[in-house]
Amino acid sequence: MASDSANDSPARDLSRNERLILSLIRRHGPLARAALAQRTGLSAQAITNLTRKLISEGFLDPGKVVRGKVGQPSTPLALAPDGAWFLGLKLGRRLIELALVDFTGSVRMHRQEVCPFAHPDRVISFARQGIDTLAASLPAASRMRITGLGIAAPFRLWDWGDEMAPWRGRDLQAELARDLPFPVFLENDASTACAAELVFGRAALPADFLHLYIAHFAGGGVVLDGRLRLGPRRNAGALGSLPMPDGRQLLELASVATLEARLGHPLPPDDAGWEVPDAIEAEWADEAGRALAFAAMSATALLDLSLVVLDGAVPAATRARLAEATRRALAAMPAAGIDRPRIVEGSLGRSARMLGAAALPLSHFFQPDGKLG
Repeated sequence: MASDSANDSPARDLSRNERLILSLIRRHGPLARAALAQRTGLSAQAITNLTRKLISEGFLDPGKVVRGKVGQPSTPLALAPDGAWFLGLKLGRRLIELALVDFTGSVRMHRQEVCPFAHPDRVISFARQGIDTLAASLPAASRMRITGLGIAAPFRLWDWGDEMAPWRGRDLQAELARDLPFPVFLENDASTACAAELVFGRAALPADFLHLYIAHFAGGGVVLDGRLRLGPRRNAGALGSLPMPDGRQLLELASVATLEARLGHPLPPDDAGWEVPDAIEAEWADEAGRALAFAAMSATALLDLSLVVLDGAVPAATRARLAEATRRALAAMPAAGIDRPRIVEGSLGRSARMLGAAALPLSHFFQPDGKLG
């Protein structure tokens, strides 16, 4: 979902074939022209013309000649890190983050603010000041290549509790777009975590998979035919709301909030200081794993999925424990008539939602069809 703001970014003039070339290199790494011709079905001459244009416009690095033992030398083409810039704003319950991300998906600069709860005025002030600071860090020519701001935020924020009531009636996207020379995009935070894995994560993902993300609450994303499916109300994959057999919702069993309830105090928003007694974390992971396995099997029964990606705003060791608990629970569930999906860990962890926010303008301007995936 994008605002109508406009700028003079050269990304606006890219053809579908040019976007296709860039997306293939993003997914597979540096590729020679011959490999691009094979993957796209375009002629060698067409690939040569298109890649020369992308190099001249600053989106591709020409690369160095690689000489093999047989055949002609090749020149793998790579994304130019400074080819385009993206801003990603992540709104969490207690942590607001803003990142400046380059064309390869690397976070160049990052700002964050911890707060008791994210009041809309505070979020807007943080975002405006942060965007000014991050943009000022770039040379003037690079500032012109900022293609947009993406926002990852939970929908219906006022459902979090009475302290979030000020969000009712506020339009964060519209309020920020008024001040900016580039478009602003907004999607559900769990959907953006899935988008980040799709755009910046591992290359071996299948065309269809489920993404589960465990943060203060829990959410997910559904990828079908290689695309993130958002649904008519842009809330597809809202797995935190999934009813469990005991009448509770998944987020009441598999979330950092439930772990904090067991501890009796909040956990830090980063890995530093994350101290949880092993017995408490193990008991939580077992209960959460059963809930996640139920969600995985339910999605598989509906969509015939072979893979579930599990990630979250937790330390890597905690994520691994949660994934293993989910596998155990999955193995114990009846599966007559369907194949159990494989459970793998995500690759982006705490940065997934922030990177997913940055992936919103990237996908709009640089994916072949202007869509995620």
